[in-house]
Amino acid sequence: MLISPAYAQDMGGLVATAGQFLPIVLIFAVFYFLLIRPQQQAQKTLKAKLNALKRNDRVVTGGGIVGVVQRTVEGSNEIEVEIAPNVKVKVLRETITGVLGEPKPANDAKPADKA
Repeated sequence: MLISPAYAQDMGGLVATAGQFLPIVLIFAVFYFLLIRPQQQAQKTLKAKLNALKRNDRVVTGGGIVGVVQRTVEGSNEIEVEIAPNVKVKVLRETITGVLGEPKPANDAKPADKA
């Protein structure tokens, strides 16, 4: 009796193994739909907004500076942004982290005093 008899494996081992991997698969699915997919969609919309930048759009740079786009050049990465009256800087398109839309009109008129 040098050779031991071979025993057929039952299906219980296969079901137990699949049951061990099921929580890992579920955790990955939850992470994908709650974290990864929304982040990819946000990046896609930001990229579309950056490609559609035009004059007078308010933007936020990576350093937190808010400014108004003064000039964009098609095919160039540089955008001229006015961050204060008569203060213009050139920033790279990739450093813009948000597009706020059209600037609010300045209201220089003082409110009328009520008598």
